[in-house]
Amino acid sequence: MKAPFSTLNLEPLLALFLFIGLSACQTKPEYVSTDLPKDEPFLIVLGVAQDAGYPQAGQQKEWQLIKEGKARKTYAVSLGLIDPITKKRWLIEATPDFKEQLQLMDQVSTTNAYPYDGIFLTHAHMGHYTGLMHMGREAMGTKATHVYAMPKMTDFLTNNGPWSQLVTLNNILLKPLVNQEATDLGSFKITPYLVPHRDEFSETVGYKIEANSKSILFIPDIDKWEKWDIDIKELIKSVDAALLDASFFKNGEIPGRDMREIPHPFVEESMALFESLSPEDKSKVHFIHFNHTNPLLFPNSPEHKSVLESGYQVAREGQVFTF
Repeated sequence: MKAPFSTLNLEPLLALFLFIGLSACQTKPEYVSTDLPKDEPFLIVLGVAQDAGYPQAGQQKEWQLIKEGKARKTYAVSLGLIDPITKKRWLIEATPDFKEQLQLMDQVSTTNAYPYDGIFLTHAHMGHYTGLMHMGREAMGTKATHVYAMPKMTDFLTNNGPWSQLVTLNNILLKPLVNQEATDLGSFKITPYLVPHRDEFSETVGYKIEANSKSILFIPDIDKWEKWDIDIKELIKSVDAALLDASFFKNGEIPGRDMREIPHPFVEESMALFESLSPEDKSKVHFIHFNHTNPLLFPNSPEHKSVLESGYQVAREGQVFTF
């Protein structure tokens, strides 16, 4: 029986994602050398960090770790959806690392609707939509690239500069989404799910991504699981993989900051909540969206090892899920 998905680390991507030559603080990649899928749709993880990436601005110790080869640059959370048969591709999240992530997509896929056949946004926090700036007249000057967004997100982009200029100049063409109604892309179906979050400028959604009777859940941001009117454990059971908010590993992680102002499920909380899941369902959980303070960014950290030993997974840049 074919696995619900396969996590591949592709030889061409090893150099591309700089997974070679890391210092001893990084474990040796557990990768399978293989070719990219050629006859089935797949998802590729383009970034795993919180909105501001790693290292963050002004964090001199982090920049020094990069310089010393003890850590590596990590992009903000984004996913690429690719159908190699129809030569179509979609982006989920337009991050501040948009141009680097587009270059990565160009290495593994093509499209006749450059740069993307469509872009899906989750909400109006800086790491999830500001990459749209690269589509404007100062940069790519794209023509009617489809951007899928919920109603408040659509209103935000339409009525606030500089994003409104992308709309008026037809760089982007806004396409409406409806909560829990699927958008059929042919190769994929994508369904938004409203989640509770700090909705200063727009609502926030996660997505269920479906292809070939398989599904992946993507929820990069949520306040707390118990605030949601959907049972996350039942949702995990219903999908083949789940990429879930892991912004912070535990409370108190950010010195001098009241973490109640930036609520997210701590990884420790999530693991406790998911403890009753079967080993099979636990293995579906791939934690993602790591703040620069989160030790899950470092594969040799005790926290990283504890997550794996507890039966969960940690998402990686370059990770591929086939459908």
